[in-house]
Amino acid sequence: MNSSIFTLNKTDFLKGLIVAVITAVITVAYNTVQTGTLIFDWKQISTAAASAALAYIMKNLLTNSNDEFLKKEK
Repeated sequence: MNSSIFTLNKTDFLKGLIVAVITAVITVAYNTVQTGTLIFDWKQISTAAASAALAYIMKNLLTNSNDEFLKKEK
């Protein structure tokens, strides 16, 4: 179930964590393709993952249960 506007539930945080992990994997894969070697730049990986998770959680905080941005519940 979706949370109402300005509220979050456990599912929102779980999905935010999943987004963070996927973003970290994509960041490593992208850097590997660009440099041709597998290098773990933990600062870059953690920054990208935290930014993606925060953006996802902020989006969920500002949408209602119908996924309408900054609108009241109907």
